[in-house]
Amino acid sequence: MEEGTRTKKTIFVGGIGDDVDEAVILENFATFGDIIEVQIPLAATNPSQQSEAKHRGFAFVTYSSPADAQDAIDNMDLNELSGRVLRVNLARPMKGPTQGAGNRAIWESEDWLKQHAKPLSRSGGAALRAKTRENGGEDGERQNENEEGDDNVMQE
Repeated sequence: MEEGTRTKKTIFVGGIGDDVDEAVILENFATFGDIIEVQIPLAATNPSQQSEAKHRGFAFVTYSSPADAQDAIDNMDLNELSGRVLRVNLARPMKGPTQGAGNRAIWESEDWLKQHAKPLSRSGGAALRAKTRENGGEDGERQNENEEGDDNVMQE
């Protein structure tokens, strides 16, 4: 077993069917050791249709020892449960900035903006706007000159 995996006690169980619940997971994975917790994340559902809560097709199983978790991985990965092939491996933590952000865009966070956003003067946006204004002003002046020229022609 690798050094980093010795303390890992939670496994990821992917590919579970719709008919699988916590009791089925507990029954099939308890043979490898003492299970502390089974979590099956629920899928986001339409609030108007709360008749049946569905899960997202995966579960997390936390064992009391890392050796038990590794035994479950070794024995259950690519095995069948309720007609579906399971993918079982060590659970990995969620990635940094998006953790706890929910459904908000990461740039809505003041911390993210302070760290990653450039001031407008250094982003190129201010220079582009100034250039556009200059061109717009010149085009406007040219248009006025043409109109004045047309007036002169008409008067002659």
